[in-house]
Amino acid sequence: MNETCEAVVVGAGPVGLMLACELGLAGVDVLVVERRTEPDHTIKAGAINVPTAQALYRRGLLPQLRAEQDAALSRFAEFRRNSGMAPIGTGRRPAVGHFAGIVLDVDAVDFDDPDFADAGPAAGVFLVAQQSIEAILARRAAELGVEVRRGTQMTGFRDDGAGVTVDCGDHTVRAGWLVGCDGGRSGVRKIAGFEFPGLGPEITGRQAIVDMSGAEDLRMGWNTTASGLYAYGPMPGRVLTVEPDGPPADRETPVTAAELQRSIRTVSGVPVVVTAVHSATRFTDNTRQVPDYRKGRVLLAGDAAHVHSPFGGQGLNLGIGDAVDLGWKLAAVVRGWAPEGLLATYTAERHPIGAWVLDWTRAQVALMRTDARSRAMRAVTAELLASRDGATSVFKSISGVRHRYDLGGGHPLVGSATPDIELADGTRLGEYFTGPEAVLLDLTDSADLRSRAAGWAARVRVVTAKPAQSRELSALLVRPDGCVAWAADRGDLDGLEESLARWFGARTHA
Repeated sequence: MNETCEAVVVGAGPVGLMLACELGLAGVDVLVVERRTEPDHTIKAGAINVPTAQALYRRGLLPQLRAEQDAALSRFAEFRRNSGMAPIGTGRRPAVGHFAGIVLDVDAVDFDDPDFADAGPAAGVFLVAQQSIEAILARRAAELGVEVRRGTQMTGFRDDGAGVTVDCGDHTVRAGWLVGCDGGRSGVRKIAGFEFPGLGPEITGRQAIVDMSGAEDLRMGWNTTASGLYAYGPMPGRVLTVEPDGPPADRETPVTAAELQRSIRTVSGVPVVVTAVHSATRFTDNTRQVPDYRKGRVLLAGDAAHVHSPFGGQGLNLGIGDAVDLGWKLAAVVRGWAPEGLLATYTAERHPIGAWVLDWTRAQVALMRTDARSRAMRAVTAELLASRDGATSVFKSISGVRHRYDLGGGHPLVGSATPDIELADGTRLGEYFTGPEAVLLDLTDSADLRSRAAGWAARVRVVTAKPAQSRELSALLVRPDGCVAWAADRGDLDGLEESLARWFGARTHA
């Protein structure tokens, strides 16, 4: 049996689903194939950063995120009560993250820093687990009519330059493009022959949800010991250990209660007894990245393009960022209006962010070593992170608010995530991205601006509105992924048409 579609996405994790939703929103005929018959419920990332929350908010999914966070906070509060800990005050974050297990003090972070300005309501959503994100995106894909075919193994493909023929068990799929979102051991990456340079692992980490006795002697949060690190909480039965004794001998065998019990006892010194394992995984600090995210008509996103340790929860967010950046660009190519070189900007923009994350996680592993020099460096780092400047700087990195793309200068906002400007009619800028178009925000009711943008009406939505508060900013061109492509102060429209053509192709004459 043979079938055709415009794009095949391999992998139905959050990255593959996010990409498929972005393509489906733009009307691309996309097929998602996934070897698993059911979603993977193995414990993974437990939180999202600001760019991820904003990406989902712009697609109208903020209520679902809030509902998941409310449920998570309730479980967290119950765990604190049962553990005899003081409750967290209403509206206060229970934590703002950690660096190498050094937890940042929420009261030390300067949330009045300009980088946190105009982040909008999405910035208040953070405690949403990876499984919840996957479930939200699966429902979204179904609403968009995207087919997610589970229990289907991609066994090979052939890129002939005009398209890709994908082998899926007993049939083939002919597609214009193939995107590997199939994880750190990506079959797409291996078959296509992408290089994957980097550093090998030196630790073994284990994360699990378990039932155990003797846990009352485990200390909550992150703890450093002579044998490594461990974390207990913030959810019932959640435990994580890090042992700096090299990678595991076998990543494939199931993690047993005996293995977890030994690791917890070794690192914590507490004689717990693990009686049941509900979810468990091993991880290492293997850090690798492909030099180019595209090879012919094959592209990679998420862990297929880069792997690293999970410290700081950057992997989920990095992959969602890949999907959001790639989605509208690949859709533009499929639809035939993409300007020359648009797809090349995917690697140009996302590779530096990925490289930063790899270094961010490598630095944390260096501080987790148990030798005297590393412990001394850890103590110095902890002192710096306790300061207002140190805590604020690190939290800006953890939260993702300082990430930006180098788009070649211009207005200071160009290359950054769009500010979620509050408008006088009670709406916010982020609410205007539920379709596949870019948004050109006109804050001065400029007939000249609207006339210049008329040739891109099918691809760029013009929103004319007054800001709720006075601003020097007069106009803002925002790509479908939420990145500012052009901005102007005090009515200056220089560069608008060049930017429209650069990102959204030739002017049309309707």
